[in-house]
Amino acid sequence: MQVHIQTLIGGLSLGAIYALVALGFSLVYRTMGLVNFAHGQVVMIGAFTASTFYMTTRLPFWLAIVTACLVTGLLGLVIERVLRPLEGRDFDLMLIGTIGFGVMLEALAVIIWGATGRAVPSPITTQPLDIGGIRIRTYSLVVLAVAAAATIALVLFLQRTRLGAAMQAVAMDPEAATAVGIHVGRSNAIAFAIGAGLAALAGGLAGPLLYVNATLGGTIGIKGFAAAILGGFGNVQGAILGGLGIGILDAFAAGQFEGYSELVVFVVFAVLIMIVPTGIFGERTVNRA
Repeated sequence: MQVHIQTLIGGLSLGAIYALVALGFSLVYRTMGLVNFAHGQVVMIGAFTASTFYMTTRLPFWLAIVTACLVTGLLGLVIERVLRPLEGRDFDLMLIGTIGFGVMLEALAVIIWGATGRAVPSPITTQPLDIGGIRIRTYSLVVLAVAAAATIALVLFLQRTRLGAAMQAVAMDPEAATAVGIHVGRSNAIAFAIGAGLAALAGGLAGPLLYVNATLGGTIGIKGFAAAILGGFGNVQGAILGGLGIGILDAFAAGQFEGYSELVVFVVFAVLIMIVPTGIFGERTVNRA
C-alpha cells in the first residue's frame, strides 16, 4: 500500500506537468482553433532556458523559471506573428508551419546546448517527508503546488479580466468579437504567449525530474497532447484532469511494466478514446478554416 501511495503522488506530480502542457495546447486551440504542433518543442526550449539560468548564471531556481517563461512567451509571440497572415486563409499551411517551427526549435536546441543534454539538480535538498512510513519527495509536492497556483491564475485571468473575456469571446465567435471592437490578432498573440509561458513552466519544473535534452519536447509534448485530448480538447478543466490521469497511469505503468510503460500508456489511452471519442468533458468544436 505504501508503495502504491508513493507511486500515486509521483504520478500526480508528473501529471501536473502534463496538465500544464495540455493547458497550453488547449488555450491556443480554444482561441485560434489551431493545434500548435511546436508546443512540445517550446516546452523543451523552456526546460533548457530555465536550466541555463539556474546552473550557468546561478539565478535562483524559481527566478530562472520565471525568466524562461518570459523568453518562451516572446517566442510564442514570434510564432503567432509569423503565422498571423495565414489566419482564416490557409489553415493547413498554419498547421504545417507549427510543425516547421517544432523542427527548427529542436535543431536550434542541439546547436546551442548540444545533443547530450543535462541533468538538473533539485532546488530542494531536504530529505523526503516521512508520513506514517510513506516517503514523499518534497519537490513533488512543490510541483503540485506551483501547477495548481498557475492553473488558478489562468482561470482567474480568463474569467475576471478584460483580456481574458476578450479571448473567450474570440474563442466563441471571432467575427462577432471583431464587430464589437475586440482585436482578434492581439487575443491570438496573448494566447500563444501564455501557452508558451505555461510550456516553459512545465519544462522548468520537469528539469529536476527528467533528463533535459533536445527530445524532451517530444516526450512531454506527446503526453501533454494526449492529456488534452483525453480531457476534451480545448477544455481547461479537461486538460487538468487529463494531465493528472496520464501522469498517474504513466507512474504505475513504469512501476509494473518498466521498458514497456510507454506502450501501455498509449494503449490504455487509445482504448479510452475509443470509448469516449470526444474526451471526458467533450470536445469544444472550433473551426477557423
